Amino acid sequence: MLTTRRYEYLNFDKIAVHPSVGNHRQLSPSKVSHLEKDILRNGLLEPLVVWERNQGEYFLVGGFHRLEAIKGIRNANPGYFEHVDVRVVSGEPDEIRALNLKLNTDRVDTKITDYFETVIYLNNVNWSTERIAEFLDKSVSWIEDILKYAPMVSNEIHQKLENGEISWNRAREIIDRTLKAPAGKEQDVLFLEISKGRSRVTKPVSFKTVYNHFSRIKSENPDIRYTLHIEELESFVKVLQGRAYDDSDLERLHSIFPELAPDRV
Repeated sequence: MLTTRRYEYLNFDKIAVHPSVGNHRQLSPSKVSHLEKDILRNGLLEPLVVWERNQGEYFLVGGFHRLEAIKGIRNANPGYFEHVDVRVVSGEPDEIRALNLKLNTDRVDTKITDYFETVIYLNNVNWSTERIAEFLDKSVSWIEDILKYAPMVSNEIHQKLENGEISWNRAREIIDRTLKAPAGKEQDVLFLEISKGRSRVTKPVSFKTVYNHFSRIKSENPDIRYTLHIEELESFVKVLQGRAYDDSDLERLHSIFPELAPDRV
């Protein structure tokens, strides 16, 4: 069971990086540089999260940019940050890997590709889709889509998703069309679909649809509550207005309200 065991002031040199519990995105040198200055000026305001696998054995779970920033500070200032604030957690390896993903994708710039490997891993170690969805604060249908489509994401599609050139909706559409291609023509269809632009509905979801949807939910479950990040709320409004939205806004809508996503309405 995943638990926070204690908070501690830990010797920095005792914190290691586990090969299967790493950062899900490449470290940003500019972010590390910013954190170096901030931590020197204000201290480490947010503790690192470490996994105590065995007594006295600590592996980093959350705070990879902060760890790298402290390394830079220590290299330039010997004797600084001999000890750092940490939150010590315990749990099974699959729980720690799930926590690692959650901590490192609780950012606005997170892409769906960051979830692929860990969601598939958790499914393979018998986590139910409901458990994965609840832990990662996602919908069950969103998790099911990853399990269905991620194993079929080609290198070309993966790269375009990483670069923000196509949305997850479009990637799934390309995969579906490739699967329906005549035998021997799969690569041709894949190339054609990837090279095509995407036509966009000016207003992908109407105010009437949204109003009717939430009116029905209110009547069925009047005590329901939603928790939205400000960026998610902004994306929801932009898509509802049909103005100045992009694929990342559609992805956020699909994540928080999958039943209202353009391909689900």
